[in-house]
Amino acid sequence: MWGERLYRFGMYLGIDHGTTAMRFAAPSGEMKIPRRDATAFTMDDLSPLSPDGVFDGIAVCYSMGDAISAITDIRKVQNRGVITREGAGEHIGGGTRVYDAVRESGIPAVVIPGIHRGSPTDPRFKAYSHQTSPEKLGIAYEVQQSLGDTFVVADVSSNTVSLLVKGGVIIGAFDACVFAPGTTHGALDVDAIRRIDRGEETANQAFLHAGVRHTLPPDQQGPALALWTAMEIAALRILVPGAPIALAGSHAPFVAGEVEAILGDAISVFDEWAAARGLSRIARDVFAGTRTILGLAVDL
Repeated sequence: MWGERLYRFGMYLGIDHGTTAMRFAAPSGEMKIPRRDATAFTMDDLSPLSPDGVFDGIAVCYSMGDAISAITDIRKVQNRGVITREGAGEHIGGGTRVYDAVRESGIPAVVIPGIHRGSPTDPRFKAYSHQTSPEKLGIAYEVQQSLGDTFVVADVSSNTVSLLVKGGVIIGAFDACVFAPGTTHGALDVDAIRRIDRGEETANQAFLHAGVRHTLPPDQQGPALALWTAMEIAALRILVPGAPIALAGSHAPFVAGEVEAILGDAISVFDEWAAARGLSRIARDVFAGTRTILGLAVDL
């Protein structure tokens, strides 16, 4: 079992700042709190995972993580590791409260960066300012344990984000507002641009309404999600033909069969806890002395 393998290394907590919920994973188990409920979060809420409140280290994510490019000691991070809270996504306050509670707890903690123009990825991906938010690195680190050092993983949920890892190093990624839609979020098409220009929506509101749930009838949503996910994976595999494939996220089990059929390759499926579990592993390894994770530097 995952928890049994980690217990001997100590009690390390991974915190996934997801679209709909904050997910927490430790060797003792997992739990989640809806983001709106997390606005009242305290560290005591983690008693199901650690009744005595003791953790040896924590890896936490916050929003896009675009102001840092290294896995960084939370005491060194300014503005929670983001350039601005404005931008793509829904701002509720739960993630902010969890981040601040971790910082104030005094428990050793690191902040995971997003992947962006300041990150050490293939420069061709930097045609776009942002490639992926921090929690996807937790997914990639979890997948690495099963598939080895080279793979493509797509996280399919409210948004769809895919990453390429080669030789244990993240090469690049497609963010939700660039390529494949998720159920809620997606790239802005011509209709969305026109609504923005007419003043009917802000760009962020249009992003929140660009997923298949908003653009297609129910019977077409699943097939479209599978097709676009497969295309995103295929695009990344151009750089590493034949790379193993993984799917993660809440909708991964529902589209996996169709994605396999489109690509003609077997797919490994990970559940909604992949990010938090991977982040727990990152915390464990960072505080054990590892100084690079997926090609990213560690700054303690």
